[in-house]
This record gives sequence, C-alpha cells and structure tokens, in this order.
Amino acid sequence: MELRHLRYFVALAERLNFTAAAQQVHVTQPTLSHQIKQLENELDMVLFERTERRVSLTAAGMLFLPKVIEALKTLDSGTALLKASATLSGHLRIATSQTFNLAIVPRTVLLFRQQHENVRVTIEELTLADMTRALRGNEMDLAIAYQPTDAHDMVFEPLCDEELVLFLPGDHALARRKRVRMIELHGRDMVMLSARYKTRQIIDDALASAGTVPNVIIESGTIPSLLNLVRETGAPTILSRYALTPDSPLKAIPLESPRPTRTTGLIYSSRRARAPLETAFGALLRKVALSYIPT
Repeated sequence: MELRHLRYFVALAERLNFTAAAQQVHVTQPTLSHQIKQLENELDMVLFERTERRVSLTAAGMLFLPKVIEALKTLDSGTALLKASATLSGHLRIATSQTFNLAIVPRTVLLFRQQHENVRVTIEELTLADMTRALRGNEMDLAIAYQPTDAHDMVFEPLCDEELVLFLPGDHALARRKRVRMIELHGRDMVMLSARYKTRQIIDDALASAGTVPNVIIESGTIPSLLNLVRETGAPTILSRYALTPDSPLKAIPLESPRPTRTTGLIYSSRRARAPLETAFGALLRKVALSYIPT
C-alpha cells in the first residue's frame, strides 16, 4: 500500500465519481480505477459499490475513511512542520537555569544556528519565578528549568532528571569517596546557592530530612562564583551534576540518604500557541541533554 492509494481513496470517497475524483488528483480515470482496485486487493476488502449509474462506499469503506483522513492529516501536518523547520527564521527568546546555561544550552544554540542561520537567539538566566512571569508577559518564548509547582497556566515537558551532587576540591578529605551520606556534611563548612533559588530549597529539604545542619560560610547567587569559591576556600557545595564542565578541576561525588534529584524540562505558556521555532529548538535541546554525560 502506498500513500497515493490512500489519497485516491479519499478523493473518490468524497466525490463518489471517478471522473471528478481523477481530475482532483490529476490522473486519468482508468489510472484511478486501477489504483483503487489495487488498494482493495491489498486490503482484501471491497471499499466501493460500483454500478453504471453511481459509486457508493461499502460498510468497509465507511469504516476505513475517517481513519485514512486522520492519518493523512497527521502526515501532512508533520510534513509541513519539517518544511517550516528547514526554513526557520525570526527571534527565539530562551530563559534558562544557570546550570543548563553552562554547557547544554550553548551547545544546543550552536547546533541550532548551524541548521537555521536566519534565527536570532536571546538567552537569559532567570529564577523560576522570573521565568514564569516572563512567559506570561510574552517576554520569553520558552524556559528551561524544573517544574513549577504553582503555575497552572504553564505547560511542563520533562527533559531529564538532574542529580544534585557534592562538589569539592580534589584534595578534600571526601574527594576519594564513591558516595557521601548527607549526615556526613553535618557541621562542615560549606558554600551554598543563595536562599532565593528553588534549588537551594531542594538542598535544604534534603539536608533537613537527614538531620544535617552544615556550617554555611558563604552564599552566592551564581554558579560560576560558587564553583570558584569551592576552589578558593576548599569548602564543598551541592549543585546539579550538569554544573560539572569538562575542564573543571573539582570532583563531583554522588550523595545518598537521601539522594537529592530534580526533574528539569521545557516550560511554555499555555496561553499561546507554540511556534515551529520553539518546537524545533525543544526537540534539539532534548537530544543534546540526553546525550550529555558530565564527567
């Protein structure tokens, strides 16, 4: 069965006239008749009743028609999306978490621009609250962060699970460990993300569940600054594993009891239709994120 068979079938089902249907699909009447017969032979079903005066759908034909129409619409929609993505242009505005902007977002934007050189991209690092506000105000097209808990007008599409791990210098007492239990951080000097970030709340909740109270000596609002503080002070911090870049001298040790994680995804406003530009970037970002393995 070929695609043309289905298109010929729909044309004849709509016109119920071989001459009119043949004109619609730009073939001769004998060709149309032959193609319909091929389809019926392949299905081993009679789809049309043919008399000298009229053509009508059989019960099998009536059952088949809506499914074929639906399949062709889906196929045509996908084809249109591919054609549109091949010639994308415009301005894409992306809000992202700091973690993803260290490696994954820049890598995705580079690949995306190689495929769509007429697209201009703006990247903003924002807190989750600022992201949802920007999406509501149509100041951003999409956001990359973990799922908002109080934003019912947002659409969240999971991207990947991020494990929060312990970052420390290579000469730290815990640097050779395969895993570190949360309780072992009790009373230790640590540097942390500022309390205004949701990630800090996730970390604090995990520490509290283990009965752990570290000695937070410095807080910082940016991940590069925080990683630099780890190098300079020797005090560890807790961040997403995705914050570990290939050139980093720091060690990333998994945590347990509990093992803190968060699910990161794409966030869109439910109040506006998604543009092909956003859909194409989201698909590429998912591919890059799933293939990126921090070392």
